[in-house]
Amino acid sequence: MQHYLNEDQRMIAQAARDFAIDLLKPNAAKWDRDSALPDEVVRQMGELGLLGMIVPTEWGGSYTDYVSYALAIEEIATGCASCAAMMSVHSSVGCGPILAYGTEEQKQQYLPELASGRSIGAFCLTEPQAGSEANNIRTRAVKKDDRWILNGSKQFVTNGSRAKIAIVFAVTDPQLGKRGISAFIVPTGTPGFIVGPSESKLGIRASDTCPISLEDCEISEKSILGERGQGLKIALSNLEGGRIGIAAQAVGIARSAFEAAFRYAGERTQFGKVIKDHQSVANMLADMEVNINAARLLVHHAARLRSDGFPCLSQASQAKLFASEVAEQVCSKAIQIHGGYGYLEDYNVERHYRDARITQIYEGTSEVQRMVIAKNIRLDG
Repeated sequence: MQHYLNEDQRMIAQAARDFAIDLLKPNAAKWDRDSALPDEVVRQMGELGLLGMIVPTEWGGSYTDYVSYALAIEEIATGCASCAAMMSVHSSVGCGPILAYGTEEQKQQYLPELASGRSIGAFCLTEPQAGSEANNIRTRAVKKDDRWILNGSKQFVTNGSRAKIAIVFAVTDPQLGKRGISAFIVPTGTPGFIVGPSESKLGIRASDTCPISLEDCEISEKSILGERGQGLKIALSNLEGGRIGIAAQAVGIARSAFEAAFRYAGERTQFGKVIKDHQSVANMLADMEVNINAARLLVHHAARLRSDGFPCLSQASQAKLFASEVAEQVCSKAIQIHGGYGYLEDYNVERHYRDARITQIYEGTSEVQRMVIAKNIRLDG
């Protein structure tokens, strides 16, 4: 374990690692084939406190700091990338907006259920025509007496079929442009909140990703999150935590692929010696080790800044950009080290490669990360 971690951080990481080794790793391939994550696994994650890590104890959470959170997600991702995706989205953009912008009543009503894992959160921002350009959403919320009526469509909603609480973004004042978007807390059992079938995906198959239709979905006036017109601000304010989570997930996927490749390279014999003793394979392993460690340090740097209350959008974007691209590179090299076996489903590196690809897309594509980083470059001195 990293020497710069404190005792609490080490304990949290070890608990998450034990859970991943005991339950996730042995079953991840089956869950991938079944395209389903068992409810019992989610329940156990809630009992371990893994689903309330950014929520303070006063609202039922198990908050420590964002480094601990990143460590836990990395460990969970080494066992099952789909579990890590569920955990990251639930925490950063499910719990996060309510924690930051909710009224005391909303926090008391929703956070204890979310932090315990009895309810899972989802984030309904992306639409078929509006991905990275979030201010281009078309979902509408119309005020009628003391109710809001929502109509529209959302796409690529992680935890879409599992979630009980969704943060939904809709236009309330079209004439105000991006200042006319508001956020709402919507229980997914509300009539008119219609969950479509889970998408069939390249990777993280056990994570449910669904389209959502809102058809005269009627919610109370008290369901608005923050102030009217704050929707885009609320959406963007959670980018730091979301990107730290996905960067940590990418590190975990890369680490799992690297460990599999290292073990295989120590067992497979070619030309009279194990292949890790051939310089070409040794060089690949060395590059993988360096890049994974560098990615982790970027993640932990951004996490420390966020824990200490400092702005870290650029640092979070740097961590996500680097870690996600490292993950694909490491998984590709892991397949190469396995040779033909790496291309078979019987060996987990094929799944790791598929799982890694999404980390360059969701929570902002690599192209968007580069835009954010470039806009925030400052020369000191």
